[in-house]
Amino acid sequence: MTKVYMVRCPDYAQAGEKMAELIEKMGGMESLISAGEKVVLKPNLLAAAEPDKAVTTHPSVMIAVAQMAVRAGAEVVIADSPGSGYPYTEKTLQKTYRITGMDSVAAEAGIPLNYDTTHEVVSYPEGEHFKRFEIISPVLRADAVFNLCKLKTHSFMHMTCAVKNLFGVIAGLTKPGYHAKLREKAHFANMLLDLAACVSPRINIMDAVVGMEGNGPHNGEPRRIGLLLGSFSALALDVVAGAIMGLPKANNPILIEAERRGLAPVDLDQIELEGMDAAKLCIPDFKLPPTVPKMHDRFFSLLFPVFKNGFSVKPRIIEETCVSCGACRDACPVKVITIADKETPAHIDDKGCIRCYCCHEMCPHDSIELHSGLLHRFFNRGS
Repeated sequence: MTKVYMVRCPDYAQAGEKMAELIEKMGGMESLISAGEKVVLKPNLLAAAEPDKAVTTHPSVMIAVAQMAVRAGAEVVIADSPGSGYPYTEKTLQKTYRITGMDSVAAEAGIPLNYDTTHEVVSYPEGEHFKRFEIISPVLRADAVFNLCKLKTHSFMHMTCAVKNLFGVIAGLTKPGYHAKLREKAHFANMLLDLAACVSPRINIMDAVVGMEGNGPHNGEPRRIGLLLGSFSALALDVVAGAIMGLPKANNPILIEAERRGLAPVDLDQIELEGMDAAKLCIPDFKLPPTVPKMHDRFFSLLFPVFKNGFSVKPRIIEETCVSCGACRDACPVKVITIADKETPAHIDDKGCIRCYCCHEMCPHDSIELHSGLLHRFFNRGS
């Protein structure tokens, strides 16, 4: 039975001590890597956001893992490609590393930050749906990838944890292309499952000391959870994260598709939890994104396609706070967002919008709201 290891970590001041405890439960760092191996630490660096915003993997978690890996004799580097709409350039990486605190992590741990912005097209014939990926070079050169994710909600995939974090190995502006081609959640989830198998991280660690609820993955609200989690299975970590959030499997595209494909685990009873009782995982008042469908939403939208628009959740520009920076336009995979000039707010062509929410995800000013259709608001009032 697949194991997920958990330790309580009330705050980031204790991250070093608690991470050591977690890694020891998993066999110790010396059992995970050999001296001289090249190890990529792959955090969630979605955007250049300060650590207290809970958008990215916290520096304290990164430092703890990096120092242990260095002591075990590994050649360690931090590498990621930020979210859709950001070019994979040295300038983007410099800003992201500085604001997220990764430059301080590198300095304290004595390790480099990746500035190689090349990528390669990798053939993956074993993939069920996807046979090739554009993966950043440091990941391909590594002997091992440590997947250091953040527990967060996600407007499109409903949650972004261990499996979804690996989308960050896809290079820069190729990411919107995936969204343009994979407009259905099931299709995108299948791509993520194939990508996770292709990358095959040696270990997966989840920063759930402070996670994100609500309109994640960028503009949600920090939520103190007080946990560090680890597993050799990214899928198992996602099962546990879903249980913490109270996100049913029926509303988790990754788990739905994993179950259809015969992958495991997809349920808590297929996981051996070490460090916490399964009955105590769920946070009762955890806020899920408004894009998570209720049962009647799904029923009416499937039975009566004419109602589908009324049950949808649309991105809408908040004109009063929009600064016309262009982040939403650049992130849009189908190019339906326009900006006339620097004095005019962005405009979304609703008819062409595919509801991927990349614009909402990447807006640095929280100037895009998720607007529920009339029927969605009526049936979900008071819920």
